[in-house]
Amino acid sequence: MTIYIACDHLGVEIKKELLTYLKNKNIDIREIGIENSELDDYPVFAFKLGELVRDNKDSLGILICGNGVGMSIAANKVKGIRCVRATSVEDAFKGKNHNGANVLAIGANLGIDLAKEIVDTFIETDPASIERYLKRINSIINYENGEYNEL
Repeated sequence: MTIYIACDHLGVEIKKELLTYLKNKNIDIREIGIENSELDDYPVFAFKLGELVRDNKDSLGILICGNGVGMSIAANKVKGIRCVRATSVEDAFKGKNHNGANVLAIGANLGIDLAKEIVDTFIETDPASIERYLKRINSIINYENGEYNEL
């Protein structure tokens, strides 16, 4: 599995620490290839990472900005992406296991220790497998594809 990671200028330090942390765990983690600057804008990073995750089916994404909100909003505009903004381990678990999230957005304001716990949980959590969760996820996918007829 490949994990893509990106951040805006507010997440650079956390991203650096997570890159080292995940590489030391032998995880295939890749930066998206867009350089940071003091004036960068989070949507650019979220869109690019979202496209990479969408186009590489066995991959996940991690986005970092000030508080994770902007990144999650932008990433969720990419067709095929379900991004969870997590501020706790429970958010990361439920986002992936209950809601089929394939991208995690976190805030640099969390600090590195909590960020590591959240990232570990997101990576290690199994995808949704319970029928009611899968039905909900498929409803989202169908709506996104213009095929939702339950309104």
